[in-house]
This record gives sequence, C-alpha cells and structure tokens, in this order.
Amino acid sequence: MITDTECGQLAAELRRLRERTGLSLAALARRTPYSKSSWERYLNGKQPPPRKAVEALCSVAQEPPARLLALWELADSAWSGRARPAGPAPSAPGGTPAA
Repeated sequence: MITDTECGQLAAELRRLRERTGLSLAALARRTPYSKSSWERYLNGKQPPPRKAVEALCSVAQEPPARLLALWELADSAWSGRARPAGPAPSAPGGTPAA
C-alpha cells in the first residue's frame, strides 16, 4: 500500500469522486479503459493510478481535472522518488566536501 501523504490524499480524492458518481467499480470499469481490479488498486492506494486514469475518472464524473491532476503530479513525484531530498554532498578525495 502506498504510504506517502500525497499518494494517500490522491487515493482518497479519487474515492470521493467515484462515490459522488454513484458508480460501482464494475460500472466505472465499463465506462473507462481500466478494469475493475485496476480501479480497486488505484482507489485503495495499493497502486498509483496512471495520469490517464485520473483524467478518465474526472471525465466520467464531469469534474474539471486541473485540481486532481495537480495532486497526481505531487503523488507521482513522491511515488517515483523524484520528490525525495537529495543526500549530503559527495566528499572529494581526502574527505573535504566537493564543490
């Protein structure tokens, strides 16, 4: 299960949006290119959703996608490791920090 805050928040927002549509996972799968099991993983935070899945859910729900896509960007960065802070500066030979 994904534990980064951004990833969990994205999953929660996607669940709320799906609930607002009133669609079951099977009905959502029929209306998008993603399977019922894929939606289950995305909505429960077991797997990060592809950007296109977020767009598809927004389209089905008639929700402007900008806010959720911004959250997706943050979650994707956290999940991929791009958001992690860099480690300490590497040392040059002799133990002095590299410039």
